[in-house]
Amino acid sequence: MSDDPTLGIELTPEDPVPETVARGVRAEEAGYDAAFVSCHYNNRDPFAVLSRLAGETDRIRLGPGVANPYEMHPVTLAAKTATVAELSAGRAVFGIGPGDPSTLSNLGLEDERGLRSVLEAFKVAQRVWDGERVSHDGTFEAADAGLNFDVPGEIPVYVGGEGPHMCRMAGKHADGLLFNGSHPDGLSWARDRVAEGIEDRPDDRGDFELLAYASVSVGADREAAREAARPPVAFIAAGAAPPVLDRHGIDRSLASDIGEKISAGEFSEAFGLVTPAMIDAFSVAGTADEVADRIAAVLDHADGVVVGSPLGPDPDEAVTLAAEATARARSNRSP
Repeated sequence: MSDDPTLGIELTPEDPVPETVARGVRAEEAGYDAAFVSCHYNNRDPFAVLSRLAGETDRIRLGPGVANPYEMHPVTLAAKTATVAELSAGRAVFGIGPGDPSTLSNLGLEDERGLRSVLEAFKVAQRVWDGERVSHDGTFEAADAGLNFDVPGEIPVYVGGEGPHMCRMAGKHADGLLFNGSHPDGLSWARDRVAEGIEDRPDDRGDFELLAYASVSVGADREAAREAARPPVAFIAAGAAPPVLDRHGIDRSLASDIGEKISAGEFSEAFGLVTPAMIDAFSVAGTADEVADRIAAVLDHADGVVVGSPLGPDPDEAVTLAAEATARARSNRSP
């Protein structure tokens, strides 16, 4: 693993934009390397947050985490990310994945999810960022599409996913994987799948980074921290592939019930179905010491961690607590 693992944060714009931006500024001050703004139609616009963050930060890398190629045309998505690159003087990153099935079902898009569409979307985006005019006929269409401005710097592509094929594809084609997992066993498994993809990776693609995109909830009160983890864990369990559920011993039918309630807008009922086993499998939740120990175990298999929603019972305090816990985890990792 890397001697200096990457520390990222997920910013969820369920709060007003100024509050989310202030949290991102706080993250930069606490030493985070990257901020990924989550993309769900029922929250505020992630690119509005990223645009504000670009002007209020100096160092931290910024990007969607993760966008999907179904709600927005991939060339338009590429243009929005390129705008973040311009506003931030070349600090953009591009998180792209198949999207959350529970919310995509509200838009009639759940059947559009797939590996091919993600791969085609970011491959076209890379060509557009390089100044090409692109024609494409696949999971989406484009005819002589391009940008009317130059894109500063390189925009690394991080694929968000958790299935074996998505992990392999990321290893072969992308700059990194945002693995939707919080358990060391899951990260060990993901590392093996990524290695299979890297076997076919061209040398000119450069280094690859496996990041644990972990649901983290840290606070002084252990039970409060675990309770705060229920909402994101519900979404993760509902969207997890059957092999992922099986790997953690999670009942498939219960995960399906959670997904149905989320799709119906019955969030309290969905969150109430989350079990302690789901919290253990799909989040890093507890006191700062517990979180540090768990992140240390994750970093035995990953090149870094993205501290994801909910952060903690007090999200602003948790930004600092999670950074401190990760610093301890870096020093406590297995040799």
